[in-house]
Amino acid sequence: MWQELLNEIKNGNIKALARGISFIENEQPGYEELLRSLPPAPAKIIGITGPPGAGKSTLVDGLIGSLVQEGKKVGVLCVDPSSPFNLGAVLGDRIRMSDWYAHPSVFIRSLATRGSMGGLHPKILEISDLMKVFGFDQLIVETVGVGQSEIEIAGLADVTAVVVVPEAGDEVQTMKAGLMEIADLFVVNKADRPGADLFVNNLKQMLAPAYSHHYREVPVLKTTASNKEGITELAALLQRELQKSHLTDKKFWLLAERAWYLIEQKRMKGVDKAALRKEIEAAYPSGAFNLYQFIANK
Repeated sequence: MWQELLNEIKNGNIKALARGISFIENEQPGYEELLRSLPPAPAKIIGITGPPGAGKSTLVDGLIGSLVQEGKKVGVLCVDPSSPFNLGAVLGDRIRMSDWYAHPSVFIRSLATRGSMGGLHPKILEISDLMKVFGFDQLIVETVGVGQSEIEIAGLADVTAVVVVPEAGDEVQTMKAGLMEIADLFVVNKADRPGADLFVNNLKQMLAPAYSHHYREVPVLKTTASNKEGITELAALLQRELQKSHLTDKKFWLLAERAWYLIEQKRMKGVDKAALRKEIEAAYPSGAFNLYQFIANK
């Protein structure tokens, strides 16, 4: 079943891609074999992150338009907060980017975080690798928010843009350590608001001490996504950064963290805490129960 699904995805069947994502999300039988069969693919990933309300979705909407104008096929993953009722995405792709929902060159999928601590979907790495095989020219991953725990986006994206607004001075200061780690460039959105230029200058000053830890200076760009201002410049800057993107220790460490997580999940599969409790409960009254011997026999 998965072989046929993978072949359809490679051949550009968009419905098969949607089914493939659900196949991985729901860990259906054969999904691991499918993942192990994925060939290397050239598509690179742009990560868009930042505090809630920064206008990330509007910015992504504009970026899609710019990339489509260049004749590119674009895949977008929007990672949304989970619904407390069914763990589905609260914000749907139809609401966010309705202009592109039926466009033949654009595929948009909303994913729920499902309680993942880092702000990313627990299967985001696998899903993005599957989307690369489809043959998109560009992949965009937009995340829930930003914070120290969400640095994992840097392990996924080839280039990460952090979106902030002019009023975010204190917020940026608070999250500075995490932002320094993940940002390849900063986007000051809603730059038509008062104080935008002052904020940009302050942000550059704040970033200055971090340059010694970076390979290069981190660009800061102003946009007003609601009016499509600065979008073309942002698209061009992202393409330049993608061409310069390099492998760093940070990326390998984050991928190692991901590998550790996947290995842990695999080895713990089938371990039932309730069953363990019953076994311990049965063995304990003998008076000779040793927890470490019990574990060693597992």
